[in-house]
Amino acid sequence: MLKIGLTGNIGSGKSICSRIFSLLDVPVYNADIEAKKLYSYSKIKDKVIHLFGKEILTADEIDKVKLSQIVFNDSVALEALNNVIHPEVKNDFDNWVNKQNADIPYIIQEAAIIFESGFDNYFDKIIVVTAPIEIRIERITKRDKLTEREIRNRMSKQMTDELKVLKADYLINNSGEELVIPQIIEIHTSILL
Repeated sequence: MLKIGLTGNIGSGKSICSRIFSLLDVPVYNADIEAKKLYSYSKIKDKVIHLFGKEILTADEIDKVKLSQIVFNDSVALEALNNVIHPEVKNDFDNWVNKQNADIPYIIQEAAIIFESGFDNYFDKIIVVTAPIEIRIERITKRDKLTEREIRNRMSKQMTDELKVLKADYLINNSGEELVIPQIIEIHTSILL
């Protein structure tokens, strides 16, 4: 079973692409969703509270909005959080992979920062989803209700599309100029060969 990483910068359309792969019966692990679940585990919750204080709590749960406001404005804080969360996500992903049917040709992990976190060597192939910054800002504004300044700040924490494309094995252009489904089917077919 091949391990395929699917990545792209915020607002590129990774999740839509993942859903299409799922429709092709490819198991998909969404690292961002699974990472958010980890915050409720007492061991991880305690580590995060130790790092950032009880101010990040709302009703005794980690408030991800408060936490985001801290880490996306402080690169040291972001690195500290990533040092807690990334190893846990990797372990969770490994456990998930071990539960998959061994006859499956490949699985996908969808994650925004595969390259930035140094996990790119963990995968057999990497798919990068791209879209122009203006389109990504428009999507994120509608989806997350963030200001353009907040979005650009988050974008600044990610590797550029150009660098990700250079490191990619496959590319999905999600600018709206090309249909996404034929691109995904072509990648799917190539992986199965």
